[in-house]
Amino acid sequence: MQTHNRTGKTAKLTRIGTTARPPPFDAPSFLASVGAGRNHVSYAPKDIIFCQGDPAAAVYYIETGGVQITVVSDQGKEGVIAMLKPGEFFGEGCLAGQEVHMASATAVGDTGVVSIDKATMVRVLQEQPNLSGMFMGFLLARNIQIEADLVDQLFNSSERRLARILLLLANFGKDGKLEMIIPKISQETLAARVGTTRARINFFMNKFRKLGFIEYSGSTQSKDAVLKVHSSLLNIIVHD
Repeated sequence: MQTHNRTGKTAKLTRIGTTARPPPFDAPSFLASVGAGRNHVSYAPKDIIFCQGDPAAAVYYIETGGVQITVVSDQGKEGVIAMLKPGEFFGEGCLAGQEVHMASATAVGDTGVVSIDKATMVRVLQEQPNLSGMFMGFLLARNIQIEADLVDQLFNSSERRLARILLLLANFGKDGKLEMIIPKISQETLAARVGTTRARINFFMNKFRKLGFIEYSGSTQSKDAVLKVHSSLLNIIVHD
């Protein structure tokens, strides 16, 4: 895909939209510094952490497992807007004056989360500049990722969007090795994330498998099937 800059020269849009990882976050030091005002909570798969419209009064940090962020429109249509992993924050909108959650958060797999109430989070960020800087770096990286997601949604085909999401879930960039996707993700969820139908996702997944870009251990219909992604899947994104 191409666009034009001010000089009239043609430049290609970045298709994968991957960004640098957020700066290393010293979670033990951060959580120890919080003191009172934090709460460790364990969730089973599909447990609801908070719902769209609930009061926003805390910031959440994922220790283990994963969290899916979804939004439901006035017409009842649900869209998956993020799949978060250990080491990521969510619910940070309360720090910017957000009174209610604009999305819902659901546990994906067995998940451990630390909730930090708004007043405590504000205090820690004010008192500890180093932690504040790391948190700001995380938020900036998240913002860049959201912009990349928007570009991907606007300009790339559903096949390329699926390939990009699989690469991101598999932590693309680790020496080209096969990476297990954790947490497991259903084709229904992928369809919501990509913005297409489950039938199209199934078609593309079968295509990727036949080309050797992905592989399953076990039957594709089994709940215990493990999906692995190879870096060669990048060919779908960079191929013109």
